[in-house]
Amino acid sequence: MNNSFFVLLEQRVLNQKPFSTHSSKFPEYEMPTVTWGVVQGRKEKLVSRVIISDYLKSIGIIPDELEELELPSTVEVMRERVEFLQKIGLTVDDMNEFPLMLGCSVRKNIIPVLTYLEKIGLQRSKLHEFIKIYPQCLHTSVVVELVPVIKFLRGLDVEKQDIGYVLMKYPELLGFKLEGTMSTSVAYLVSIRVNPRDVGPMKILARMVEKRSYLLGYDLEETVKPNVNCLLSFGVRKDTLPSVIAQFPQILGLPLKAKLSSQQYFFNLKLKIDPDGFARVIEKMPQIVSLHQHVIMKPVEFLVGRGFSMADVAKMIVKCPQLVALQVGLMKNSFYFFKSNMGRPMEELLDFPDYFAYSLESRIKPRA
Repeated sequence: MNNSFFVLLEQRVLNQKPFSTHSSKFPEYEMPTVTWGVVQGRKEKLVSRVIISDYLKSIGIIPDELEELELPSTVEVMRERVEFLQKIGLTVDDMNEFPLMLGCSVRKNIIPVLTYLEKIGLQRSKLHEFIKIYPQCLHTSVVVELVPVIKFLRGLDVEKQDIGYVLMKYPELLGFKLEGTMSTSVAYLVSIRVNPRDVGPMKILARMVEKRSYLLGYDLEETVKPNVNCLLSFGVRKDTLPSVIAQFPQILGLPLKAKLSSQQYFFNLKLKIDPDGFARVIEKMPQIVSLHQHVIMKPVEFLVGRGFSMADVAKMIVKCPQLVALQVGLMKNSFYFFKSNMGRPMEELLDFPDYFAYSLESRIKPRA
């Protein structure tokens, strides 16, 4: 990998203005009246743990996972932690799912994290949903762990107002290591020219990250690279890879070899489309790798039933792969209008199968 990309990316990240960790825009969270308790000897600590454990059991929380965790010295502190988490919308069941959140100080851990999450665009009313999905965020340091991730996303041209949306879709992004998963995945996508003009404005990557944040979590060596190589081995041309991935980013994380093998065999056997034609289909509509074969056959059977030969249908699909994903009812209406109202010969549909993909009401009728 060319190190120049990392240098450019680092410059972009450093030039981004981070979200301030100090702001008066949002109302303050109510600070606890006690934060940790008092200094205790060994015996007092053991007694306090028993009291805290009994309290947690009394409200339905199983404290087993807290045995190795340092707890506050008084039950009052633990009670305030529980009540604080409940105030933001978490339930006892949520705490049982991830009891380690009870080891977080309200003042030192929870409030700073929640405040920062609000400042980067998450709504306070949605914070409990975010924490349910990714409770580990409560253990993070805002300055050391969260701010660098947000700066990295901003460096990819993810708009400031979109950060909250991206994180709500994939909260685990906050746990990624910049020197590992995120930067290497982005660098690899850049190396196969997913983005326009080298690093450039990175608009394609930014849109992919905004809509499909989980892409940054795919393992580069075990998933992303093998899938890219798989596409190439099935005849997808290298210069079309950016378009294929931008159209269907999920293709990077699928068990692709098995899916492509199955679909290629099906296209050859049932649709009489050879491997080269299949590759052209994937280039134009990569979503086909995940399309059920019985769904594909419905439009095919419709076209054959209207007098097109199987060879003709194969040519039409290679020209316009969207045909195999269309609803037969809409195809019937378009075909009837083509024959009855437009009075055109069927041969024209061979040359322009895209006709079926156009909306009859908004595109075809106004121009007929």
